[in-house]
Amino acid sequence: MAKNGNDAEIDEGLYSRQLYVLGHEAMKRMQNSNVLISGMRGLGVEIAKNVILGGVRSVTVHDQGVAEWRDLSSQFYLREEDLGKNRAEVSQTRLAELNNYVPVTAYTGALTEDYITKFQVVVLTNSSLEEQQHVGELCHSRGLKLIVADTRGLFGQLFCDFGEEMVVYDTNGEQPLSAMISMITKDSAGVVTCLDEARHGFESGDYVTFTEVQGMTELNGCQPVEIKVLGPYTFSICDTTGYTDYVRGGIVSQVKMPKKILCHGDIAVLQKKSKSSCFFFNHHDSPTCHGSWKMFYLRVFQADGEELLTLAKEVNSALTGSAKVEQFDEALIKKLSFVAAGDLAPVNAFIGGLAAQEVMKACTGKFMPIMQWLYFDALECLAEEEGVVLTEEECAPRNCRYDGQIAVFGTKLQDLLGKQRYFLVGAGAIGCELLKNFAMIGLAGGEGEVIVTDMDTIEKSNLNRQFLFRPSDVTKMKSDTAAAAVKQMNPSIRITGHQNRVGPDTERVYDDDFFESLDGVANALDNVDARMYMDRRCVYYRKPLLESGTLGTKGNVQVVIPFLTESYSSSQDPPEKSIPICTLKNFPNAIEHTLQWARDEFEGLFKQPPENRTLKLPGAQPVEVLEAVYKSIVTDCPHSWADCVAWARNHWQCQYNNNIRQLLHNFPPEQVHIDSGAPFWSGPKRCPHALDFSTSNVSMLHMDYVMAAANLYAQTYGLPGSSDRAGVIKILQDPMRHMLNGPLFIDDSRLEELKTQLPSAETFQFKLCPIDFEKDDDTNFHMDFIVAASNLRAENYDIPPTDRHKSKLIAGKIIPAIATTTAAVVGLVCLELIKIVQGHKKLETYKNGFMNLALPFFAFSEPIAAPRHKVGHFYVYHCFDVHMCPRCRKMMTEIVTKVSKKKLGKHVKALVFELCCNDLSDEDVEVPYVRYTIR
Repeated sequence: MAKNGNDAEIDEGLYSRQLYVLGHEAMKRMQNSNVLISGMRGLGVEIAKNVILGGVRSVTVHDQGVAEWRDLSSQFYLREEDLGKNRAEVSQTRLAELNNYVPVTAYTGALTEDYITKFQVVVLTNSSLEEQQHVGELCHSRGLKLIVADTRGLFGQLFCDFGEEMVVYDTNGEQPLSAMISMITKDSAGVVTCLDEARHGFESGDYVTFTEVQGMTELNGCQPVEIKVLGPYTFSICDTTGYTDYVRGGIVSQVKMPKKILCHGDIAVLQKKSKSSCFFFNHHDSPTCHGSWKMFYLRVFQADGEELLTLAKEVNSALTGSAKVEQFDEALIKKLSFVAAGDLAPVNAFIGGLAAQEVMKACTGKFMPIMQWLYFDALECLAEEEGVVLTEEECAPRNCRYDGQIAVFGTKLQDLLGKQRYFLVGAGAIGCELLKNFAMIGLAGGEGEVIVTDMDTIEKSNLNRQFLFRPSDVTKMKSDTAAAAVKQMNPSIRITGHQNRVGPDTERVYDDDFFESLDGVANALDNVDARMYMDRRCVYYRKPLLESGTLGTKGNVQVVIPFLTESYSSSQDPPEKSIPICTLKNFPNAIEHTLQWARDEFEGLFKQPPENRTLKLPGAQPVEVLEAVYKSIVTDCPHSWADCVAWARNHWQCQYNNNIRQLLHNFPPEQVHIDSGAPFWSGPKRCPHALDFSTSNVSMLHMDYVMAAANLYAQTYGLPGSSDRAGVIKILQDPMRHMLNGPLFIDDSRLEELKTQLPSAETFQFKLCPIDFEKDDDTNFHMDFIVAASNLRAENYDIPPTDRHKSKLIAGKIIPAIATTTAAVVGLVCLELIKIVQGHKKLETYKNGFMNLALPFFAFSEPIAAPRHKVGHFYVYHCFDVHMCPRCRKMMTEIVTKVSKKKLGKHVKALVFELCCNDLSDEDVEVPYVRYTIR
């Protein structure tokens, strides 16, 4: 496996989840990029971490300063023993451990022209206005990409200059759309109508190409054509009047076209930038932010609020045109001044995630860059009460690791954070980022505790985004390894790792006492069922829940506060649209259909039969069970590797030849619908053709299938397999080699006869081994089988095949993931955590967040208020509490306790009764449940 470089191979085992976000071509371009990141405080190290995980060619970290106490509040690769040492040199060693393919170098000299021009992308953090102007002019003139990022307390900014004409190859990162055609008109602007099974999803200005069009064949293989959308199922294309008449069929596919974007080059635009080019988001969307940053670069952050406001007005009065702000938000400027000395890990995580994604855009031309300014603030994290301002004494440095955070929130919040007891469910990508932020902000840094549970072990594919893990950690438990890693970042954090799956089976561990002791819960889960379970537990115990998730460059954050917001389960996304069984069985028309069919084949051949055939032999058994048993241990039971090969060859013949011939016998190619006279094999129905087996098949799919199926079949019977392809071909070519028997059919009259043919229970010893599908192990034939089975069926139906990479994505239901999105999302989660710990009560204080870094798009909204029941206006968090006195008549609880005590166990304090109530009109009415506390 080659190292990163011009001819580098991509380590798909490491980068698999990121490849589904960026694609192979973008990854190759990124592997040719050398990146310089200047400033190794909290923001700089966050950017460096994400870029290194991403897999660029090399990263150089630059800093001429030394570590200070306030750096430790967010710089997770600095330790107390590093105080007084150069930040870049200390960070380099720990950053280099993140990715063996990315060399990391430390540089402590001046940023001269000769040095800067060694890089393709330059990132400035913690830099002066003069340095930004100088480096910006140099980069723009030399065609280098520049990113400037900065954070000041609860504020952040980002600036990008990617040159005069940067080419963006894919603006949104979405999979190209395709649709099946039902009609094309001959017109000056031909109208294409798609089948009404689903909306085509195209937009005006998209480019498309055509394949498999019958009749109007001039469109097949044509150059990309620009379209204009006319409706959800129609769009117009070019002049088709001179084309032949359309007959039927055809597929239209979207083509991603390169797009050129222009960037302003002069960083001095800080002084005169048009307001329309700035991107503001969060609560304070105001051009005042843009003007206020100018003040900080002119006067840093040493001025008090009044002095800064005066300075801002003086500078603004000297500006002209659109750069001049008509009216400053004076309160905002003062708040900016008060918090500017702070250095907060969550804000650095958010801006650092965004900045690192912009580095990747600069390297690859993948996704739309920020144009060109972005500002962010999180002032809702401050006290809710108007006019509350902390004193200088409360925010003064303590020469402790939390000085950067105390400068914003004072010591009271720091003490509260240290006492928190939080339950983190999951130690994957989001879990690792949460733990890093927990350690930096001092959560459970005193008398509190963080309990993290995850039953998974570390795999190689985790290392690309779960940054607390190293190659030497593979096969270790995630929770324990992550806990030990954050202990290195902050030895004060009290953290305990568990290896439990959350659910009814572990309620004896996570019982009433456990949940009642918590201050809150943070989810870091990868499935909806577990999320909904934890949501129900948090509603029952009335605990705050921090929920988040990512999908490639998309991310979301939801905060759930008892009695204030709706719960996670109150609103749900619609379920995924399933593929109809008839489509899977007989009428596939897309590679997604053949891949799902292949997954069903895997389960039906290698997992379900061994699981279902318990082989308990005497006793009354239905015919179906005995038939399956007899088939498993007699008719289909292999005794050698050659038998397994014969079975695989038989099954190939059945699936790709015999069954197809039978289908065509039932529905001949020329068949028409009786009612309409239209061809049966038209529209979404693709007419198949049978395949003939060959050991010298050009694509090697035939032998790929036999090799994979035979090895998997052998594994279920505990027989040794083989990778000797030549040996398998020899077995298949042996004319004396008989095939295993076909299907066995048994009726009731043969039931007793069949029983006598089976071995007795006393003498029978046999074990079938079910195989659980594992998508990431390339040595176990699982994906070999899926790819071959799917592409052979695609060949049956003339569906374009797909490669192993995409097959793994679809068949393995892989969630695309990238470290940048995870970092940004978790930064927002931890800002909400700070609000919860402070005890904020107003709904408008909290923010649910949504983002798509590819577009880029960011949106924040107030959480939906907690819904109330119609009767009594109770919240979903309410219940009727009944505490039983031993001397009272127990009635219902006495009966339930007597019947269920053994089942309930000592971990249960209460019984829950759901009430079924009707109103006067006999309509069902929701009311709170009754909770009987029995001890």
